[in-house]
Amino acid sequence: MAGNARNTAAASAGEQEYLEGVSLWADAWRRLKRNKMAMLGGGVLLLIIIVCILSPWIAPYPYWEIHHADANMPPGAKYWFGSDHLGRDIFSRVLYGGRISLLVGVVATAVSLLIGVTYGALSGYLGGRADNIMMRFVDILYGLPFMFFVIILVVVFGRNILNLFIALGAVQWLTMSRITRGQALSIRAKEYIMAARASGSNTPQILLRHVVPNLLGPIVVYATLTVPAVMLEEAFLSFLGLGVQAPMASWGSLASDGIATIEYYRWQIFFPGLALAVTLFSLNFLGEGLRDAIDPQMKDKG
Repeated sequence: MAGNARNTAAASAGEQEYLEGVSLWADAWRRLKRNKMAMLGGGVLLLIIIVCILSPWIAPYPYWEIHHADANMPPGAKYWFGSDHLGRDIFSRVLYGGRISLLVGVVATAVSLLIGVTYGALSGYLGGRADNIMMRFVDILYGLPFMFFVIILVVVFGRNILNLFIALGAVQWLTMSRITRGQALSIRAKEYIMAARASGSNTPQILLRHVVPNLLGPIVVYATLTVPAVMLEEAFLSFLGLGVQAPMASWGSLASDGIATIEYYRWQIFFPGLALAVTLFSLNFLGEGLRDAIDPQMKDKG
């Protein structure tokens, strides 16, 4: 009898929870916490961000400070990650470089989301001929080599960090526009959209109040997966000498400097490469975890 009572109480509690309902984000957070790799990635990423933000207080030397007498010193008590060919402390440069790399990833991703979400939501909401024309334009841009386009933008508009942000963001919005457009096509037929139209709301109001808020799930997931892609592109541009300019540094530019001396001073590329790799892995683990947590098709597996 006692066991039956406990089962009945548990069933009643479960039924009560079902009746009350759980919000999308609360349910996603519950399933995300079960994903150990995603939580580990998020924790490591948070630690890296905090360390990079606090780099002015953590770094033992200014990132631009030159010590010719200490050039190419191996890791030790004085220089934890060693020094480069100018005697600059690699540990300090890795900390400051992390700020640039993360900033490039975040700002360029924000630019791509702003363009992609606006374009895709408008295309999907309008539908019909307008949608076909807008998506054919996206298909044409997909046929262009992204990195070549970025290089042209950087060369034409100048090699400064702001132009780098805009150039990288300007070529990353295509996939987001397709994702947003697909979701908007299904949302435009919902009852609350029809009700908004009947109440006299115009297209910008419907997009801002009803369409875009219902796209936050895919947007958040794609953002976490875009940041590492942008960081890799910035690293590639730095290898070509088109990235962050000296004396500033990013992980990509530090790796580019280290590749020239990899045969003799391996630590000069090892530590920037390690920082970049750990950050990219953390972002990918977190992004995949968010995708599985937010995707309604994954609920049964959670």
